[in-house]
Amino acid sequence: MTTGRSPLLPDRHPQKDLFVCDIVDAVPKGDMSSMEHPVFSLSTKPDMRPRRYNRGGNWIEISPSRYGLATVHDRDVLIYCISQCMTALNGGRQVHRSMRFKAYDLLVATNRQTSGRGYELLRDALRRLQGTQIETNLRQGGKEYFKVFGLIDSAEIVKETRDGRMLDVEITLSDWVFDAIENNHVLTLSRDYFFLRKPLERRLYELARKHCGAQARWVVGLDTLRDKCGSGSTVKEFRRLLGKIIEDDIRHDHMPDYFFGFEDDNVLVRPKRDEVVAPLPCSVLQVDEDETFAAARRVAPGWDVRVLLDDWREWVRTKGITVQNPDANFLSFCKARGPHPR
Repeated sequence: MTTGRSPLLPDRHPQKDLFVCDIVDAVPKGDMSSMEHPVFSLSTKPDMRPRRYNRGGNWIEISPSRYGLATVHDRDVLIYCISQCMTALNGGRQVHRSMRFKAYDLLVATNRQTSGRGYELLRDALRRLQGTQIETNLRQGGKEYFKVFGLIDSAEIVKETRDGRMLDVEITLSDWVFDAIENNHVLTLSRDYFFLRKPLERRLYELARKHCGAQARWVVGLDTLRDKCGSGSTVKEFRRLLGKIIEDDIRHDHMPDYFFGFEDDNVLVRPKRDEVVAPLPCSVLQVDEDETFAAARRVAPGWDVRVLLDDWREWVRTKGITVQNPDANFLSFCKARGPHPR
């Protein structure tokens, strides 16, 4: 029995405009590196603290601009951009680092306010995403970075209404983000991610999605999880905050896809099996790995054929397509994708 106020944000757009349905229905995706490492601040107030995270020989330094560090909620902008790019690639269209879109579409797709305040918050998010500087030796898309870069290179409000409300926005993604898109170093997120109210809840879901996935369980030390979340709390306070989220989930079942629980000084994460998306029907979507793979390499040179196969299977599943001839359908998908845009 659920009692009390729901920890979820309300559905701000229950009756979405038909015009933006295809845009809103793009499958949410996030890049793996920033899902695994604490790139975004959990604070809801300007966070001016530079930070460094070290783990297993990898390190990442994040420095704020005068507007503060990019936040977990600012990440919505990148998720939207990545999702639109991956949808375009899966549809056989080329993508570019610079992309233009309607601000309203982004706000609806990510369950944000479309009031004047909503546009102001989006403007602030763009400032922080452009201003936050990262230096790291992490590999993204097979490249190792030893330079300082922002999460986006630039953002421009191309068109505004008379009262100053943004209409068209153009964003140029950083190499860091675009390399993840080109190399398919992304993971699908639950649409319910955008309804999570607390930044820590969103961060915990990202980590569960990255490290647990569809495995039976993932066990992580409390101190390690705190570091991965980018939390500035003490271990004792972090345990309290996590405990509150676990209690809320027991009452409201609001956390997407995964259960969290304590196991001594560790945290246990396991899928909510009735809710996690079922694995792709690979037995049905099998193709000839000799002839069909060779043909796929000819029509889509430069791509990893197995990556294309995974993309095709997800595309078939999300679109609800009935496949009569898997080999022919897969080759048509590869032909539409074309040469790798290197």
